[in-house]
Amino acid sequence: MNSPEAQVDPSNNPCVPVGACVYAIGDIHGRVDLLRGLLELIAADVERRAPARLALVFLGDFIDRGPHSRQVVECLMAGPPPGPLAAAQWICLKGNHEEVMLDFLDNVAVGRGWCAYGGLDTVRSYAASLPASGWERDLKAVQAVLARNLPQAHRDFLAGLPVCHQEGDYLFVHAGIRPGIALEHQDPADLLWIRHEFLDDGRWHGKVVVHGHTPTPEPEVRHNRIGIDTRAYDSNRLTALVLHGASRDFLRT
Repeated sequence: MNSPEAQVDPSNNPCVPVGACVYAIGDIHGRVDLLRGLLELIAADVERRAPARLALVFLGDFIDRGPHSRQVVECLMAGPPPGPLAAAQWICLKGNHEEVMLDFLDNVAVGRGWCAYGGLDTVRSYAASLPASGWERDLKAVQAVLARNLPQAHRDFLAGLPVCHQEGDYLFVHAGIRPGIALEHQDPADLLWIRHEFLDDGRWHGKVVVHGHTPTPEPEVRHNRIGIDTRAYDSNRLTALVLHGASRDFLRT
């Protein structure tokens, strides 16, 4: 990808590749019930559209806050279900919550922040016996419980997740990009963590950036970005952006 300043701005008519239909799914946060429901809605939409090529892009933050992080990871690891989605390209991107959980397994010091913003829900999903209180006094014990109960296959899956994906005039990341910097020079930390430097920047980025990370009650559509984190873990609304040719639609639970 060339420098954004050198790009022609196609923001008035961005497209995915001819014949493709791309579904981008926002932050799931341990709500496997909403994930399964949204996949059913996507399957019905695919049957109606009958695209020549199908891709599902999950924008990260699969774990924490909701009650079923383990089940969400298992669902994503299993890949496309039988039926209309069976031939889909299945792309799971890393979010900042996955990164912090993996960091906690190696560095107990990050545990206080992670547990406070939903990590303890993930630990409980893997080890239901964890006490509801007192964890802040013994983070090493919490770390040991997670390490003992997290399957190696899950750890490997989360550690190996990519941080971005491109389709036509669209770039998919968890949080956003650093404006003014070409994709090949982006710091992966920005793709997982950035907020206002990206959200408040009106420049064309070379692609329409589709992201989660920053929750809004409704999908947030700008000429240079589309945010689809609709706070599923407590709103009960998991959102998918549907891109087909130059058209955009939304599906939600």
